[in-house]
Amino acid sequence: MKAKDHSQWWTCLLAVAPLPLAAPQDAAAAGHHGEGMPPNIILFLVDDMGWQDTSVPFWKERTVMNDRYETPNMERLAQEGMVFTQAYAAPISSPSRCSLMTGANAARHRVTNWTLLKDHSTDVDDPDVSPPEWNMNGICQQQGVAHTFFARSFVDILHRHGYYTIHCGKAHWGAEGTPGEDPVHFGFDVNIAGHAAGGPATYLSEQNYGHDQQGQPVSPMHTPGLRKYWQTGTFLTEALTREALSALDSARQRRQPFFLNMSHYAVHIPIDRDPRFYEKYVTKGLSSREAAYASLIEGVDKSLGEILDWVDRHAETDNTVIIFMSDNGGLATSSYWRDEPLYMQNAPLRSGKGSLLEGGIREPMIVRWPSQVKPGSRCDELVMIEDFFPTLLEMGGVRRYKVPQTIDGKSFMPLLTQVGHQPKRKTLVWNYPNVWGNTGPGISLNCAIRQGEWKLIYHYDTGEKELYNISEDIGESQNLVSRHPRLVRKLSRLLGRSLRRMKAQRPIYKSTGKPCPWPDESVSG
Repeated sequence: MKAKDHSQWWTCLLAVAPLPLAAPQDAAAAGHHGEGMPPNIILFLVDDMGWQDTSVPFWKERTVMNDRYETPNMERLAQEGMVFTQAYAAPISSPSRCSLMTGANAARHRVTNWTLLKDHSTDVDDPDVSPPEWNMNGICQQQGVAHTFFARSFVDILHRHGYYTIHCGKAHWGAEGTPGEDPVHFGFDVNIAGHAAGGPATYLSEQNYGHDQQGQPVSPMHTPGLRKYWQTGTFLTEALTREALSALDSARQRRQPFFLNMSHYAVHIPIDRDPRFYEKYVTKGLSSREAAYASLIEGVDKSLGEILDWVDRHAETDNTVIIFMSDNGGLATSSYWRDEPLYMQNAPLRSGKGSLLEGGIREPMIVRWPSQVKPGSRCDELVMIEDFFPTLLEMGGVRRYKVPQTIDGKSFMPLLTQVGHQPKRKTLVWNYPNVWGNTGPGISLNCAIRQGEWKLIYHYDTGEKELYNISEDIGESQNLVSRHPRLVRKLSRLLGRSLRRMKAQRPIYKSTGKPCPWPDESVSG
């Protein structure tokens, strides 16, 4: 859907948008859905969690990492819901989160790298190419802000249709000093600790979550608010969970459905030790750094369990959707792991965060919705991060809405309910014309397409192409470009046309000042 007149869009919206439902008049009605009321929705989003950072197998067989980590609440969620084995996101945080909020592919919204400071690109210098003028200030519901993508969030639409909306944790949708840095500007009634930063300065209350003793931030990555937890020994993951549960208690006093965006900063670096779980993993034989990372994972899992318990304890189970997802691949490409076994943490997938190989974009995803989703079920169809936008609105009973942006996402509701026609998402597209900084296979300056079982990666700077059959070679170990030249040409044309249609950007050669060729213009591969 796309609004025809952007200049009149917001004024018209405010004039016709439905008001939130009134609060209950008596305490006995608090927390109970009215007849015909849409479900509560909880999106449990983990930062940088890899496909294998869990005891739940998302493949046809268990792996070493599945047996290393203890995530009993993810197991519980999987037993009570549907596991998605081929769920995808962008290789970096901000692009994924902006696609989730807007329903637009990263190639279209052009927030293709991570954001932080206003008008400041986070790209690392490359000797041969320059990144394009991407939207380094993120997304924005306000027009006229330079280097932003003007869009309306699904949260704002849910809010206008009667949902009480809560954000808790990492936001990372807009640069510091722009409207997009504040979750309230996207339709949230409550913002807990969300701002421009994409990670925490520290998880430790002993360091005031990144503030000095006078309460001033010591890093752009400080975690705002949460002052009552400073110097209490409360790990950041636990503090966020407590605040989310308190917000849910408040939401229960209203006679309206709620949406909670439970967006943890974990398991993003720094790899601080969660004292509740660290020693257990040392005892299991992990190195100190591996044990610290495992403790971050189990801390997130404990948070999930506490939220599940809250929902069940308040008899909200049947009318609450819970979705578990990560925003990009695991930290295998981080310099943190160069001398550690976790350099291979995503195996059998190759590479990790920042890469268009499977390790950087394939995510753990689970959905529980007792009234709609069969317990213990699995879905092998392709799902992309922008698909959440139309899906969450459909879950909330919102089928008609106006937005200024083009929606690339497709609702996966038919996959959840298994009722009626179940369209298959056959093609996925990624664009990453930026230079992230870390090194490793498939990182930076590339684009990719997945169609059916086949995946093509194109490197802008070199013109090289990689072709893999994902169903037969999930580890992308055999580049089949030379064996299937016709397929390479077909996928190159489809990828090039898709990128041009979305007005995607390309890197620029420093030597000539000209953009790198599109994948269907390159003679390599």
